[in-house]
Amino acid sequence: MEETFTAFMSTTMDYSGDDYWDDDEEPILNSGMCNKTWVRAFRGRYEPPLYWIIFILGAVGNLLVVGIYSTVRNRLKTMTDVYLLNLAIADLLFLCMLPFWAVEATKGWDFGVRFCKMVSAIYKINFFSSMLLLTCISVDRYIAIVQVTKAQNLKKKRLFYSKLACLGVWFLSALLALPEFIFAGVKTDSKGHSTCSLVYWNNENNQTKILVLSLQICMGFCFPLLIMIFCYSVIIRTLLQARSFEKHKALRVIFAVVFVFILSQLPFNTMLIAQATQAANATSMQCDTVIAFDVAQQVSKGLAYTHACLNPFLYVFIGVRFRQDLLRIVKMCAGGLGKGGLNKIPAVHKRPSVMSETETTPALSL
Repeated sequence: MEETFTAFMSTTMDYSGDDYWDDDEEPILNSGMCNKTWVRAFRGRYEPPLYWIIFILGAVGNLLVVGIYSTVRNRLKTMTDVYLLNLAIADLLFLCMLPFWAVEATKGWDFGVRFCKMVSAIYKINFFSSMLLLTCISVDRYIAIVQVTKAQNLKKKRLFYSKLACLGVWFLSALLALPEFIFAGVKTDSKGHSTCSLVYWNNENNQTKILVLSLQICMGFCFPLLIMIFCYSVIIRTLLQARSFEKHKALRVIFAVVFVFILSQLPFNTMLIAQATQAANATSMQCDTVIAFDVAQQVSKGLAYTHACLNPFLYVFIGVRFRQDLLRIVKMCAGGLGKGGLNKIPAVHKRPSVMSETETTPALSL
């Protein structure tokens, strides 16, 4: 089972191929029985309030992003617009599952096996699609700023290519989430406490578990991270050779979004690497280490989930265009209510940008 890999992993884990389970589904290590009641109590206190905060903030923020694109901006004009809208939709789908996980943390999983598979897969699709969409944004920025000639030649086709790329991202994310559809299931201990987690079939020597974890780490973090590092390092070098300070200001939103996502996901993926290494070595762990590992998993998992609510607020507080669009919506709504009705928000037909349309800067300055 791959509890750290799922959004709602069980606090009881199979840390070693040689471990055995007592009547309470706790691992009995070489040092004796490991009582993890405190870990379960910690999870019940820690996860529900955090999940509800993320759900509320993330729902408001991402709905604002979708609302801005559907009202003020009226249509998607750049590749980055398409990617950011898809990113907001992916986060909204993920956030819809958080209330169920909050209930599971306190009362156990009572929603059935099929729903367990569905919420597991939705989380994984969101995780992969978010990383891949941020990768697409970095590649788009690389082409727009470094490969200016190519960007101008493909100007009319880039919006079509971006939509095609998004379809590819969703399809690939669904394929990478297949382990959730296949292995996710409900475990019930002798006390009737149920959890939704991955349970591998005939997992000899933890090979299936190691393979799934390796796929998660490589395709969901390392590979996209390498592409983003390459693209942005070249972009930085190009901007340092330019005299326009506005170009640096235009890039700060994308840098902030990528930085926050990496900062939130790095501890989570570090725990996945530790879990994969331990599964490959098939060695037992001391009880104190097991408990510390469990707590670290809970904390890193909660940190990883915050990315679903942070991106919209980065757009609002850092992005010039998003901040202007949000203020426009507020003013129009306030004016409409003051007149006894809600006026239709007119679309902005033209807005000055800090760079030329060839470089598709409006998406950079957001």
